[in-house]
Amino acid sequence: MKAERAALVGLITGPVRRTEAERSLDELAGLATAAGASVVLRVLQERDRPDAGTFLGSGKIATLGVACDETDVDLVVFDNELTPAQLRQIESRLSQKVIDRTQLILDIFAARARTREGKLQVELAQLKYLMPRLVGGSDWLSRLGGGIGTRGPGETKLEADRRRIRQRITHLNGQLEDVRKRRLQLRERRHKASVPTVALVGYTNAGKTTLFNLLAGEQAVVSDALFVTLDPLVRRVRLADHRELLVSDTVGFIDRLPHTLVAAFRATLEEVVAADLLLHVIDAGTPGMEHRVAAVRRTLDEVGAGEVLSADVFNKCDLLDTAERERLQRREPEALCISATTGFGRAELVDAITARLGLDVRRIVVKLTPGIEADRQRMAQIYRFGRVEQHTEHDDQVWIEADVPRRLWSRLQRGVEDSDE
Repeated sequence: MKAERAALVGLITGPVRRTEAERSLDELAGLATAAGASVVLRVLQERDRPDAGTFLGSGKIATLGVACDETDVDLVVFDNELTPAQLRQIESRLSQKVIDRTQLILDIFAARARTREGKLQVELAQLKYLMPRLVGGSDWLSRLGGGIGTRGPGETKLEADRRRIRQRITHLNGQLEDVRKRRLQLRERRHKASVPTVALVGYTNAGKTTLFNLLAGEQAVVSDALFVTLDPLVRRVRLADHRELLVSDTVGFIDRLPHTLVAAFRATLEEVVAADLLLHVIDAGTPGMEHRVAAVRRTLDEVGAGEVLSADVFNKCDLLDTAERERLQRREPEALCISATTGFGRAELVDAITARLGLDVRRIVVKLTPGIEADRQRMAQIYRFGRVEQHTEHDDQVWIEADVPRRLWSRLQRGVEDSDE
């Protein structure tokens, strides 16, 4: 299938500097490419504020139309979310298909979703976006209102469409609620098993999946394209000290992530909220890094994960020279500097994860009787989730001195002495 030829349109307003607008348009170009389009035209307009009717203003829209016709453009993509009224006005003046940033992101998500859950979440987001934009699909579809001259097939068709969409949204919400409950049950099961969870979060294309593969020994699909990972992956990792943890790879964030997507993916993002530790993966060499870090933190706050224990992990440090790496580490002394591709910094990262999760560890001495089933289970849990320092046996009794997570404390109460000083 021939790639659609796309024109990208951005706006430079008062508080938005030209460099930021150009950087945003570069990101939009990446999104368009990820969707399968070929970018042939870029337009940046400077205004105090967006025009309420046509976003750019009538004169600039006319100029844009001429430029699109001359470059044989099929698709015009605006780097902002257009109101339904703006979308109708622009479509009436251009001969090309018109979409906005939100529609483009939704289209990529729809193409990338693989699991039933991912497809449900994307469909819900698309329907919520479509609902207020039903009016104006064509002249006969926009006959709204009451009184003489406004009743008839147009109103009936529109209301029927709306009713079907509302019913479908209700159905999808019900199915996603079932997904949320299943995930909650899985999290409760993991909590009972005392296995801590580390969730990888960050801007799209920061290298989360590559890091996931490095930590978990997996071969998940890695690509420079945006939003390759939509459906979360969770794998068990066994550390050198025999403790286990779960590592979760999650959907990448992006600046101005559509609220409909955040809401639709809430069932998935609850995995982030429930994690014991977040690794915020940051592309150390990307332009506008601070802007991307701020966008991720805003999204984490929006989904209720702003207070979860976290650590910043600067990835792709192998692409920095020594001076750049030293500057980064001086500026962010608590952060880690790694390369998920080469493995540089992996040992330090694992040590940091162990230390962060190890803050919840205490030294205990346990007296157990191997002939008792409950004590055999306790011993198995200590060896599975703790670090055993000493094991002695005498007269059918076993004494174990070990560092164990506090989340195991309630199960190990019988015959336990706290040896913390």
